Amino acid sequence: MKLGLPEVRHVAKLARLNLSEAEERALGEQLSAILGHVEQLQALDVSNVPPMTHASQEPTRLREDEVVPGFSAEQAVSNAPAHLGTAVAVPKIIE
Repeated sequence: MKLGLPEVRHVAKLARLNLSEAEERALGEQLSAILGHVEQLQALDVSNVPPMTHASQEPTRLREDEVVPGFSAEQAVSNAPAHLGTAVAVPKIIE
């Protein structure tokens, strides 16, 4: 599928890209090549392929959920650049 400059400009506008004319032409060729590959994939007969959620059909091996001791509040903030008691202090960003 060949994309024209209007379609390329529309895609660039949606992506908020300011492109030169040379970049528009190059992007048009690249997008056209990608769409050509997608067209080839659409031509494949996948009617006998079962739907899959993952490449491997093996069940996920899960570990036992164990309760382990966590950090105290003081330990949790000990590496913070700044803290107020047991809270991490961050710079104010909204006036």
